Amino acid sequence: MACTVLGLGSCTERPRPLEIDNALTAEEIAAGRFTPEVMWKMGRLGGSQLSPDGKWLVYTVTYYNLGENRGVTALYLRDMASGEVRQLTDHTSNNTSPAWSADGRTLYFLSDRSGTQQVWRMAAAGGEPQQVTAFDADVEGFGVNKPGDAIWYVQTVAVPGAEKCSADLYKDMPRSKAHIYDDLMARHWNYWDEGRYRHLFIAALTDGKAAEGVDIVGADAAWDVPTAPYFDTAEIAWSNAGDRLAYTCKPLTGTDYALSTDSDIFVYDRASGRTVNICKPMEGRVRFNAMVHRNTPFPGYDKYPVWSPDDRYIAFRSMATPGYEADKERLMRYDCRTAEITDLTPSFDYHATNVAWADDRTLWFIAPMEGTYQLCRLALPAPDATCGTVDLPKVVTSGDHDINAFTMAGGRIVAEVTTMRMATEQFEVDPADGKLTQLSAVNKEIYDHIRLGTVEKRWVETTDGKRMLTWVVLPPDFDPAKKYPTLLFCEGGPQSVVSQAWSYRWNFALMASQGYVVVAPNRRGVPSFGQEWLEQISGDYSGQNIRDYLSAIDDVAREPWCDRDRLGCVGASYGGYSVYFLAGCHQKRFKAFIAHCGIFNFESMYGQTEELFFINHDYGGAYWEKDNPTAMRSYANSPHKFVDRWDTPILIVTGEYDFRIPYTQSLEAFTAARLHGIPARLVAFEDEAHQVFKPQNSVVWNREFFGWLDKYVKEAR
Repeated sequence: MACTVLGLGSCTERPRPLEIDNALTAEEIAAGRFTPEVMWKMGRLGGSQLSPDGKWLVYTVTYYNLGENRGVTALYLRDMASGEVRQLTDHTSNNTSPAWSADGRTLYFLSDRSGTQQVWRMAAAGGEPQQVTAFDADVEGFGVNKPGDAIWYVQTVAVPGAEKCSADLYKDMPRSKAHIYDDLMARHWNYWDEGRYRHLFIAALTDGKAAEGVDIVGADAAWDVPTAPYFDTAEIAWSNAGDRLAYTCKPLTGTDYALSTDSDIFVYDRASGRTVNICKPMEGRVRFNAMVHRNTPFPGYDKYPVWSPDDRYIAFRSMATPGYEADKERLMRYDCRTAEITDLTPSFDYHATNVAWADDRTLWFIAPMEGTYQLCRLALPAPDATCGTVDLPKVVTSGDHDINAFTMAGGRIVAEVTTMRMATEQFEVDPADGKLTQLSAVNKEIYDHIRLGTVEKRWVETTDGKRMLTWVVLPPDFDPAKKYPTLLFCEGGPQSVVSQAWSYRWNFALMASQGYVVVAPNRRGVPSFGQEWLEQISGDYSGQNIRDYLSAIDDVAREPWCDRDRLGCVGASYGGYSVYFLAGCHQKRFKAFIAHCGIFNFESMYGQTEELFFINHDYGGAYWEKDNPTAMRSYANSPHKFVDRWDTPILIVTGEYDFRIPYTQSLEAFTAARLHGIPARLVAFEDEAHQVFKPQNSVVWNREFFGWLDKYVKEAR
């Protein structure tokens, strides 16, 4: 990226600069091949934010140095009129989460240039950054209100009385390393509960400096804001007047937390110091418009509050079903005057995500639709209208792409877009007709020197007579007269879309570049095809969705260019479960399997995982519920019960910090495979969790992945 560099600043503890190592070598250029090493030279764009007048676009790009096993993130600024790009920060520190002041003259951002991560600000025109916060602990997220007199920020705090580590409980035993618990949720996703939680603070801003803040969650609150395990600061939003703060919280602990998805939207009033939960009845004030759960309103996930420009309304996303983390994300509107909540998308059969107000009567959001993510616009009803008068949202964009995020201001919309052949780039969206115009080209120099395969859209008939969208990714320089080894990709989730995503972990373009055809079906249980298609999988992991997988691979295998004698099957998480299950019923279709962090034994998984609401909903209940037919069917079809039918080499990958599907599931599967005489390999990353993120670990993962496939699929005899 050619650009000037501004605002490098100085500080007493500057980290060592990272040398960006993203130039292709002469050998890589000559080969023209997309490899894991080339993938890690790509810049990763994100955090796009238009200035209030729409004339400037600030964003981040992260680059990695594979040899040093680390990356660094810098800020960039685009002039929307000229297209000129300026780099605002250098690579001596990480600079993230850019945000504009209300007048568009100042940029706020997080930076670790002082030695800890704090809030900084700088003039949008460039210049010396100035430190806004100077706390002892890292600031993990922030937001400055429009008047510019207050800031919210997130920090991790030790909660008195919530200590879980023996060294904290027994001060005379400082070298003891025991974790001690009296209730569930001892660990979550990739960390042990040590009595420390993320809390939300509000502080006054004076002359660009933040005072010490007030913990509005409560010093004794043993829960997180924003919510675990992703801690997404988009769950927190200032009112436009800057006098109130809305946020998501799940104020539960222990067993209650493990069994429930009941998060709510809370509103804190700066003047009174009072907090109100807008999702639960309070003093008879809350009224509900066309809600099903009237006795216990909003028992599922309620998240991501967004204020209307006049601050009368709060839009938020809501799931109706308790304990169901993949339920339809309804778009709700809360009226701050009447306390009435209206479902704005009752007849819209898709999720509503990434919600933003264009004006007081118009909302924009992203929806998954037929294996893609599109931008939608919703005209709102009048304040006194019932939900029955709400118009259906208009789907504004179209095409085989994913719109993953967008920013709008000054009549402009800029979206972050991916495809299976393109990492994230910025596109301007015409609000009238949805036309996309590409703005950025962060990785042009790499794309110019490598060859990528093509992506075909295929509709496959399923065993129950329905049509299933299946993406087929063909290798570069595809020759239909040749025969190609082919991989069935099994999606995780299980309720996640097989979309036009660009992944740095499971990258279809990378698989195709190694000479494989990739078959990626949107089998039963994935969103973007309506709720009936999505919900079929719950309580029936081994049913129609497994038949959908086989329909997809059998359909492609009939092509003359598909080598039926060289088929492989790969997947992670629920996809890893799918691999284990298919290993016992594939009827000699596949030459090799790869399972990453998959569920192998339903009974032991129930006692090993943390968020029990997930398996209670998806399994149907616990393994001891003998009178529960759904649960009993699930446990009867656990993959470990069919190991006697395994006959195919299998690679098993896991992360030792994976507490969602603990690594012990992978150990069980590996042990079973070897004791049954199956060629097997276990790859356990001691410093990864459910996914592999670290650069060198990723390269090792890919070398093991393709090494296994090359040996047992590509070179199959």
